[in-house]
Amino acid sequence: MNPTDVANLALTCRKLFLRDHIVEVMIGAHDFEKDHPQRVIFNVELFVPYDGSTPQADQLTEVVDYDFIRDVISQRLRSGHIVLQETLCDDLAAVLLAHPQVMAVRLSSCKPDVYPDCAGVGVEVFRTK
Repeated sequence: MNPTDVANLALTCRKLFLRDHIVEVMIGAHDFEKDHPQRVIFNVELFVPYDGSTPQADQLTEVVDYDFIRDVISQRLRSGHIVLQETLCDDLAAVLLAHPQVMAVRLSSCKPDVYPDCAGVGVEVFRTK
């Protein structure tokens, strides 16, 4: 995607976001990560065109519901142990982007408890239709 396309998203879409959503996740490649869940922090942004998400009657059915984001995360996490954050982020982004009203997704995951000398390690992806 070129910079003009990204700028166009900013001008033509509203950004829905879920920030610092903390969930216990069975994730990791190392043996010590396979026995216990660990905290993962999700940040998600959905870019939805104004022309398909500007409420006329102030009704939830006219917009993308925030519950959709949480539900997608929850459903993916129920499928079992995940080895890589890259896999998790790619899977989540694909499902979020499949929503008919969503034009782009920025999503990150962060494991805050891996190293004692940093705030966290993570992955971010940005996908568009």
